[in-house]
Amino acid sequence: MHKHIVCTGGGTAGHVTPHLALFPQLKKSGYAISYIGSKDGIEKEIMEEEGVDYYAVSTGKLRRYKHKDNWKDPFKVVKGVMEARQVLKKLRPDIVFSKGGFVSVPVVIAAKSLGIPAILHESDRTPGLANKIALRFCEKICVTFPETVDLLPEGKALHTGAIVRPALFTGNRTKGLSLCNISSQKPVLLVVGGSSGSQKMNEAIVASLDTLLDTFHVIHICGKGKVDESVQRYGYCSFEYVSSEFNDLLAAADVVVSRAGSNTIYECLAVKKPMLLIPLSPKVSRGDQVENAQSFEKQGFAAVLSEDELTSDSLVVNINAVYKEKEGYLERMRTAAQYTDGTEMIHLFDQVISKKNK
Repeated sequence: MHKHIVCTGGGTAGHVTPHLALFPQLKKSGYAISYIGSKDGIEKEIMEEEGVDYYAVSTGKLRRYKHKDNWKDPFKVVKGVMEARQVLKKLRPDIVFSKGGFVSVPVVIAAKSLGIPAILHESDRTPGLANKIALRFCEKICVTFPETVDLLPEGKALHTGAIVRPALFTGNRTKGLSLCNISSQKPVLLVVGGSSGSQKMNEAIVASLDTLLDTFHVIHICGKGKVDESVQRYGYCSFEYVSSEFNDLLAAADVVVSRAGSNTIYECLAVKKPMLLIPLSPKVSRGDQVENAQSFEKQGFAAVLSEDELTSDSLVVNINAVYKEKEGYLERMRTAAQYTDGTEMIHLFDQVISKKNK
């Protein structure tokens, strides 16, 4: 049976890239795919590269803080709902799948008004504002963290786990080492500062290189425009940004230092990489990364170092501690519950569509 799904979500890469993990399996299951996003968000560029039909609608920022443009946001959301209704009437999809972000709110509301079922997915331990709003208009919300189920209305949430890219499991350690011109004689430390990079993490890594390179080879993903070209050392390899190479670099790693975005940490869990997490401070975020990191620490998958306590010395101490205890981390990861690659979620799509068509 031919099926049509409209995907939505945007604002950050974390709201968009999980769709890419689902696309091959959706197509295999007989789904045609369209995408509704914002007019100038990161999702537009990503979907155009994927060759997915893209439709843009208006969206409000829906800030949690005082801002001079806050009064405009409700009007933008209303406009977005009207535009999304027009697109959905034209496409007539069987289902809408949302990964969150503010652009998803008008799409999910429009779908509800047209009788089109919507499924949400929440990556973080606690729901973001967009999903909190969209929740009342959806059939189900799928969650990554098991403890998130208890934070949502009874019967509404389903723990499906992370949406992990199948290509992640094809990473090749030898290729990763070769990309960085390093040997296998030392363990490899992979540093990932998030899609935009973390200047404080970058500075702490560079400041501690003399000590780190005694024990590790270091692969450092710095963020666009943040590579320090003056740092040239054997055993240290830096990148602004990586895409397909990430699978091989991750395969080469023995320990990962990372922010605590849900997608990244669950990918590390999927391929069994002990982690030191340095979550984005609540001073500049809603605190979701702190909650993600605390969950992984509690489950024994990672150690956590707060950004306020981050120095070159504390970084070295914590990295060495994780490496020393790596077998314990690996054992807990091996015995952890398996996390879905998205197949279970596609079964849910089929069930909802079948129920609707009865």
